[in-house]
Amino acid sequence: MNIIERKLNDVTVLDLEGALALEGNKQFRQRVTAIIDAGARKLIVNMARVKYMDGSGLGELISCYTTLQRVNGRIKLLHLSDRLQHLLVITNLTGVFETFDTELAAVGSFARDLKERSQLCGDKQEVEAQL
Repeated sequence: MNIIERKLNDVTVLDLEGALALEGNKQFRQRVTAIIDAGARKLIVNMARVKYMDGSGLGELISCYTTLQRVNGRIKLLHLSDRLQHLLVITNLTGVFETFDTELAAVGSFARDLKERSQLCGDKQEVEAQL
């Protein structure tokens, strides 16, 4: 597996090429761990050139999601093939992973997430003030 890392302001983009399967999983996991350890909290995984993903590759994406959640981070998936999109549907993970067809939409979704979280916090403070 070939992994190219790019930065778009505070968003890290990983462009994957090859198979996200047994052979490439360790490399993907190590890269994601290093990125998170370095402070990244916004990650886009570009799957446009992923030709194959098996169950272990899906497990790596779930592990990445879980790790980012623990540090208040977010992961977005970009350019999934029909086969990979179908895999998310049959494994009931469409509610877990946000998927996007354009990089611009994926990057913009982080701003939307922040706005929604700040509104939730603001509402919570209003409720607490009323008590």
